[in-house]
Amino acid sequence: MSQGFAKTSSRQAPKPNFAASASEVSQHLQEYFSEIKDPGVERRRVHELTDILMVAILAVIAGAKGWQDIEVYGLSKQAWLQSFLGLPHGIACADTFRRVFERIELQSFERCFQRWVGEMVEQVGAQVIPIDGKTLLSSSLCSCP
Repeated sequence: MSQGFAKTSSRQAPKPNFAASASEVSQHLQEYFSEIKDPGVERRRVHELTDILMVAILAVIAGAKGWQDIEVYGLSKQAWLQSFLGLPHGIACADTFRRVFERIELQSFERCFQRWVGEMVEQVGAQVIPIDGKTLLSSSLCSCP
């Protein structure tokens, strides 16, 4: 009979060895994404660009498929997000997320995102395993002709 998810060994995975305060996390995020120019008109700007970017990234990681999903994610996690993001005027609406991503320089966003993820992987000591069509097709595990 199968044991399911019961532990079969006394060995436990190592826990990440890092901790940071909310202000350190917020400052860290702002440093990585500071290269991106805020496309909003300054006198009409309500939400911080870093807040919008971080809520969107975290929402997509959590499975958001569109702008409305990103807004719903932000609203449902607002208390937690406020522990490391400013959010002076709460969570942006779906239209604001859409407008920001339509107007930012996507190459700049990609560079910032890759640097940020690279450092997170390094700090945690994880290994990134690329999963794309080319890698899978050339893999020795593939039994495709």
